[in-house]
Amino acid sequence: MSPNPGKKSFMSRFGGAVKKTDKGTVSLSVRVQPRSSRKGIDGVVEGSLRVRLTAPPAEGAANAQLVEVLSKELGVRKSAIKIVMGHASRDKLVEVEGL
Repeated sequence: MSPNPGKKSFMSRFGGAVKKTDKGTVSLSVRVQPRSSRKGIDGVVEGSLRVRLTAPPAEGAANAQLVEVLSKELGVRKSAIKIVMGHASRDKLVEVEGL
């Protein structure tokens, strides 16, 4: 599988919310907006990646959609994305392997 050219552009576009960890992963500070009219990444606001989600924040639906949106944008498997903190909060810390 060839490398995804979107990975490098993602890092350069949203670098303010992205940090490399000593574990070889990338840590993302994320602020989600559930029940939005559309889903996608809006950019970096106050040091966090702002992600709009159409899913409600109930029963993990918004978290699942967050993983889906990040997976598509970064070109990585969904299993490579892990929500580390903030499972029940709009502010989350997400780790991504393979970037």
